Amino acid sequence: MASLPVGDPVADHLLTPPPDSHRWQALALVCVAFFMTILDVSIVNVALPSMKSSLDVSDHTLQWVLIAYTITFGGLLLLGGRTADLLGRRRMFMIGVAIFSAASLVCGLANTIDVLIAARVVEGVGAAIVSPATLSIITTMFEEGSERNKALGIWGAMGGSGAAAGVLLGGILTKYAGWEWIFFVNVPVGALVLVLTRPIVRESRILGLRGFDAGGAVTITSSLALLVYVISNAPDVGWATGRTIGLLIGSAALFVAFLVIETRSSSPMVPFDIFRIRSVTGANVCGFFVGAVVFTNFFLLTLYVQQVLGYSALETGLTFLATAGTLIPVAGVAQALVTRVGPRPVLAVGLTLITCGMLWFTQIPVEGSFLTHLLPGYLLVGVGMAFSFIPISIAALAGVEPQRAGLASGLINTAQQIGGALGVAIAATVAFTHTQTLLASGHSAASAATSGFALGFWVLAGISAVSVVACLVLVRGTERERQVTAVGL
Repeated sequence: MASLPVGDPVADHLLTPPPDSHRWQALALVCVAFFMTILDVSIVNVALPSMKSSLDVSDHTLQWVLIAYTITFGGLLLLGGRTADLLGRRRMFMIGVAIFSAASLVCGLANTIDVLIAARVVEGVGAAIVSPATLSIITTMFEEGSERNKALGIWGAMGGSGAAAGVLLGGILTKYAGWEWIFFVNVPVGALVLVLTRPIVRESRILGLRGFDAGGAVTITSSLALLVYVISNAPDVGWATGRTIGLLIGSAALFVAFLVIETRSSSPMVPFDIFRIRSVTGANVCGFFVGAVVFTNFFLLTLYVQQVLGYSALETGLTFLATAGTLIPVAGVAQALVTRVGPRPVLAVGLTLITCGMLWFTQIPVEGSFLTHLLPGYLLVGVGMAFSFIPISIAALAGVEPQRAGLASGLINTAQQIGGALGVAIAATVAFTHTQTLLASGHSAASAATSGFALGFWVLAGISAVSVVACLVLVRGTERERQVTAVGL
């Protein structure tokens, strides 16, 4: 039987079946899996000291527990999203959950650092498949409009709260069960998701598309993975070293090769005409900046609260309840506002609030208290994240055809993860370098560390301010937004 051509109106109609009665249950299911993948980015932070003691490793080696996951997660997202489009979103979602769950079990059972790092690499592979698949499943289940906005609002809230809740859950599990349980907890959850997926989630894929852009997949994945590797290691080996510069040149060369391959491929992995949709371009730029600020914010705050204020892992996790507990209820408000006035004004407010939160943290003192010096910033960031992640998710998929849902999902996830890795590398370099300079000049350890963290937050405030400008310039206003502006509502 002849296949229907992609882009044909009749084919597009047949590729988009009517909504099914299980779509909200399916949304809950894929959001749980997505929550796990984001949780695993931050949950490890507070458990690192326990891992160091248990496995008897150095700080330099221990950092690879974080880097290994970030490299594979960030580097393989585009490939994961495109594979879901081609081979089936439900199928790849289930494969990703199975890989992630099995790797989590191995992580918890690991008795050497080498086994743990290798398992974290595999975990990242599973996450890179799951994350874009969840977003593309949602996009194909819900038609563009208020219902999809509500679904994406829930998805965005799960992602944002996952980053904050990871620190809290990591502290609880590490204190009362041991660091191994930050990984074991994924296993039963993943198993339940696998059991429920087939009867609840409907399969979808691109019909009529043949061939796989192997050259494009290899070059872009290698370029992104190498970039994440370089920016994750640059704080230790130095940004100006021959090794760092050489690897950056290698990453750039692979990216150029990717561009050449894509322009000549009959079935490119990333058709560049998707960036003609202005909301997609604007959302990815803003997503990059938000990822850089939010992930780095959690990293710096975790270090400040533990190293300067002397909080335990559990106490550190509990402080982040202020952010997670604010984000979830505000997410509903953010989604409703996006539906009413469009993504741009809501996103601009969210990014501005995050910027204010970063400015607040630039004033952290050596003798800080939670209520006076941390809570206001936590609340600003919580509201700001709800007003940022949700409109970014909606804008990143606005106007995208169902057959490109995986591509668009992979793009926005990649932008946020690469932004997060770059943000941590830059802010950590600035903070730690300044700390070492002050220590050498005779400052106390607490004073030097606090000053270094404050400078890191100044860097984040600058990045966040740039994101506000990018939002106003690049994110396109919807017709509804222009109508609201015209009548002064």
